[in-house]
Amino acid sequence: MAEVKLAAETRTEFGKGAARRIRRASKVPAVVYGHGVDPLHITLPGHDLQLALRTPNVLLSLEIEGKTQLAIPKAVQRDAIKGFLDHVDLLLVKRGEKVNVEVYVHTEGELAPGAYLLEHVLSTLTVEAEATHIPESVTVSIAGLEAGAAILAKDIPLPAGTTLAIDEDAVVLQVLAAQAEEAPAESEGSESAEA
Repeated sequence: MAEVKLAAETRTEFGKGAARRIRRASKVPAVVYGHGVDPLHITLPGHDLQLALRTPNVLLSLEIEGKTQLAIPKAVQRDAIKGFLDHVDLLLVKRGEKVNVEVYVHTEGELAPGAYLLEHVLSTLTVEAEATHIPESVTVSIAGLEAGAAILAKDIPLPAGTTLAIDEDAVVLQVLAAQAEEAPAESEGSESAEA
């Protein structure tokens, strides 16, 4: 996973008015915390941050007052209508440190022929990985599966250095038989009218 470098500025103004001024300047208010240090309030370039957050679990290299710190996004708040970034919480990490993150589960292949449906019980999988080697997603084959088949968390191949952080017997995907619609029952009233 590549690091995305962002220049950050510390901020001393807080509240709605200050946040609006920051957003009007095409920046995003953020807070960085972790490793027992006091939370640090910063602003980040809005466009660059939006591009970086397109990658799930992106590793950010923040330049703050001449120091470089690594962080991963912990919480991202967006405007409900326009989709712009409102605020971002970032968690400090160190090289070699293990972190728990959620990665998307992708499927490949086709189910067995027939009327089957694939249910995603979990769309993400919680894993533990080194902060600098977080996988973007995991892929599992569903080729040839029939109704009643289930894929458990332990059945999903993980990249080297990545381990499950949830119950290994948790159901992630399952195959269901599609239910046929029943023909509408004729009303009894129409039968008695014919007699």
